[in-house]
Amino acid sequence: MPNFAEKEKRPFTVYVVLGHPERNSFNHAIAGKVAELLRVNGHDVYFHDLYEEKFDPVLRESKLFENAPISSVIQEHCRQLSVADGVVVVHPNWWGQPPAMIKGWIDQVMRPGIAYRFVQDETGHMFPHGLLSSKTILVINTANSTHTDGLLQKIWEYTFVSCGVKNFHYQLLGGIAASSTEQRKEWLAKVKETVQELFPPSLS
Repeated sequence: MPNFAEKEKRPFTVYVVLGHPERNSFNHAIAGKVAELLRVNGHDVYFHDLYEEKFDPVLRESKLFENAPISSVIQEHCRQLSVADGVVVVHPNWWGQPPAMIKGWIDQVMRPGIAYRFVQDETGHMFPHGLLSSKTILVINTANSTHTDGLLQKIWEYTFVSCGVKNFHYQLLGGIAASSTEQRKEWLAKVKETVQELFPPSLS
């Protein structure tokens, strides 16, 4: 599993987003473990529990375009996303999709002029040109089912690739509803291993 921190061994700034409404959920345990390990490894962390912060996921017509006025909350999210070296997103799989809160975060924060901009080539075709400076993306997704078609992973990968990120990683933890305490400990250890490999300790 390649990473860019390994080459530079410098502190990273990592933007962590959690999208689960239940404070005692396994998603909260995962996100907490991710943030804890990142800080232990010497990295700066922007941590956002979207439900706890009462993030407004509704994208209104007046906010659609690149130069539209946006709230100070969205401005700060955009600033943090723009300067982040890495992004970690943690959320459950509901009906094969992320919660509406996460979709609303995508719509409002990964916006034109911040995450991408459409450009036109010499043939007249329009395509997204990525603007994110983040080098490493990790999406951790929980699901009750142990069988998925991989569509959600492909959607996330396309989203971040369109925003200019090439080092994309996806971790699916399936069978949550029937899992034991021991199984969840094993999953947390697996998450720790992934984070440790993508964002190893800084030498500075």
